[in-house]
Amino acid sequence: MSTLLVTGGAGFIGSNFVHYVVANTDYDVIVLDKLTYAGNRASLDGLPEARVRLVEGDIADAALVDSLMPEVDAIVHYAAESHNDNSLNDPSPFVTTNVIGTFTLLEAARRHGKRIHHISTDEVYGDLELDDPNRFTEHTPYNPSSPYSSTKAGSDLLVRAWVRSFGVEATISNCSNNYGPRQHVEKFIPRQITNLIDGVHPKLYGAGLNVRDWIHADDHSSAVLTILEKGRIGETYLIGADGEKNNKEVVELILTLMGEAPDSYEHVNDRPGHDLRYAIDSTKLREELGWAPRFSDFESGLKDTIAWYRENEAWWRPQKAETEAKYARSGQ
Repeated sequence: MSTLLVTGGAGFIGSNFVHYVVANTDYDVIVLDKLTYAGNRASLDGLPEARVRLVEGDIADAALVDSLMPEVDAIVHYAAESHNDNSLNDPSPFVTTNVIGTFTLLEAARRHGKRIHHISTDEVYGDLELDDPNRFTEHTPYNPSSPYSSTKAGSDLLVRAWVRSFGVEATISNCSNNYGPRQHVEKFIPRQITNLIDGVHPKLYGAGLNVRDWIHADDHSSAVLTILEKGRIGETYLIGADGEKNNKEVVELILTLMGEAPDSYEHVNDRPGHDLRYAIDSTKLREELGWAPRFSDFESGLKDTIAWYRENEAWWRPQKAETEAKYARSGQ
């Protein structure tokens, strides 16, 4: 491979992957991004123009996708509508992007004989009880609970069908919650960090006991690259860094690291259908492909993330007022 097509490469985890690829490989990258509110040209700042090109467009635009195929050797498919709250308010963009967009890419990969890696989420598995000792594995049955997670589950199943029915060279990864630089301030961790920078107390859904399995975006990027280069065609790999924390613990740690009292937050109404716990077992990825996370300590990764938001206010400030206005209208 010499050139990768990275869909959603101006979004959070997509842009972190592009930066990681440029820093650690010789690949050139074409980014295909619709530049919705969650995409940001500034997330690609500092990358060499000779190696990275941004194409503004929709992954559901079959003619555009088809036109890019002769230039690339493989597709890394990050593009997705991904915010649970937004999917509850209006599911339609999630169906269009996550299902129809993935179908469009798979058909292009099939016509042109391209390798494709599909990025998915652990939310397709539903949730676990807080006291359940088990974690998600590649064999856990799908049980999505929101329009977001159900459309991602649908896209996963399309990939599997195109491998079996048409011989498309594809792999899938399902990852736990990412954190790190360049994440939109609507998301949990950057919202709390930027609120504190603005002197606003963090807000916590319900009692804050819901558990997420956190992984730094750089570790997700290294795992995706490992699967792209070494993964077995048709296989699914779960990506996780053993980072289980409940939301209350995360907020308290953010407050502590930013010099505030750990209980300086307020509770807000819980999200409808809020999943209780996600937990990833990444044994297959680690043992079969030899991958390991660099940020095995959540606190050190969170310190780096806080520092990034402190140092890059020009990146997130334009998003902040509209995001908080939207949350205020929903009482959150």
